[in-house]
Amino acid sequence: MRRQADTARAWKILAITSFAVFASALDTTILYVAFPDIQKTFSDVSRADLSWAINAYTIVFAALLVPAGRIADRLGRRAVFFGGVVVFTVSSALAGAAPSADLLIAARVVQAAGAAALLPSSLALVLSEFPPEKRSTAVGIWGAVGALAAAAGPTLGALIIETVSWRLAFFVNLPIGALTIILGYRLVRESREPEARTPDLLGVPLLIAGVAALALGIVQSDRWGWGDSRTLAAFAAGAVILPLFVFRSATYHSPALDLSLFRSKNYRMANLATASFGIAFSAMFLGSVLFLNNVWGYSILESGLLIAPGPLIAAVVAAAAGRAADRIGHRPLLVTGGLIFAAGNIWRVFDTGLEHDIWTLWLPSLLLTGIGVGLTLPTLSSAAVHGLAPSRFAVGSAVNQTVRQLGAVLGVALVIALLGSPSPAELLDAFHRVFWLLAAGGIATALFSLTIDTRPRNVAASPEQAPDALLRIERAEHLV
Repeated sequence: MRRQADTARAWKILAITSFAVFASALDTTILYVAFPDIQKTFSDVSRADLSWAINAYTIVFAALLVPAGRIADRLGRRAVFFGGVVVFTVSSALAGAAPSADLLIAARVVQAAGAAALLPSSLALVLSEFPPEKRSTAVGIWGAVGALAAAAGPTLGALIIETVSWRLAFFVNLPIGALTIILGYRLVRESREPEARTPDLLGVPLLIAGVAALALGIVQSDRWGWGDSRTLAAFAAGAVILPLFVFRSATYHSPALDLSLFRSKNYRMANLATASFGIAFSAMFLGSVLFLNNVWGYSILESGLLIAPGPLIAAVVAAAAGRAADRIGHRPLLVTGGLIFAAGNIWRVFDTGLEHDIWTLWLPSLLLTGIGVGLTLPTLSSAAVHGLAPSRFAVGSAVNQTVRQLGAVLGVALVIALLGSPSPAELLDAFHRVFWLLAAGGIATALFSLTIDTRPRNVAASPEQAPDALLRIERAEHLV
């Protein structure tokens, strides 16, 4: 009877933590769709300045993801999880009510801190409740919730924005957060690792400042000019701060970024490929919404519906790709996926015009990019941790997700820079540049992946090979 009660409790905790995971994942993709409407609300703010509502969130989330997991291990996963839910929920309300772009961006920074706290702690709580033989199933569901939210984001977000306002996209987090706290506060038990080290608290702001400086130079290049002293100063700051962060990580006893992970060739190349694809993936979402809205003149709801098939195709392909990677290794899937993704965007470069060509251009190219994402995105994270020792699995996965998020920052920044402020006659050419960026990201992913070798016969004898169950957990986690 007690075993049945513990099992029922574990499934309840999985459901409760999944509420918060759903909200944090949903908020990421919704904002890409909401961006044009937010621009209309704050029409006195440039597109470049307003892009920080996306980039500030992504930078802070990426920088805090690894240290938040460590802090949760040390201070208590329950405390950090509910603290993250409270911060995420309150900041969502502030973002929805923001009277200015500056306050919206500030609220998004706080929201990112809440999301970074709740995500790794929620997974740790789930793992602590389930027996080892059921963890793959539980975490697969946990990851599927995040994947579902990401896939539903464009359509659900477009529906909310079209029928009410972009502000409701933030307010929808309030009942989810309240329900999570009400249902889970008494049920969830505390768990911690007293011997866990506190991460380097100086390294985190160095990473945030370095990436923000680099993104600032790219985003503002159209307004300031590439040769302007402010642009050059931003790039110079990034060039100084990021090496300081690397040096700090190499010498501090508990670094924000564990550089020793990169001694593995597979890990290095998988993360380079992840950065490349992270740039292309985020640029695809934002660029597609802006193209459909600004060039073809579709409403936000119509744009969301036209984007939705891509994530759905990717989700279907990803499930089969995970099984195939275990049999044949990751390289064939990654190279094929990167090239198919590139082909879909090259098709758009040469065939896209001002006329609305949904059936013979948009949907076929969306089919290709969806297949490319499904083959590539979850497979990259699995390849990154494939040869790591089980004791380094969690940190290796978290660093890989951080790399992907930092790539997303550069993707958004590059879209803003490539679009610039074109005249109506130049608008189509500006979006062709964005499509070339996406194609280049796919090709770079394929090239980096050529050196990844995780074929079963080559890793079977490795003492650091992670168990198949752990790899399945990691693939599920990465979909969030």
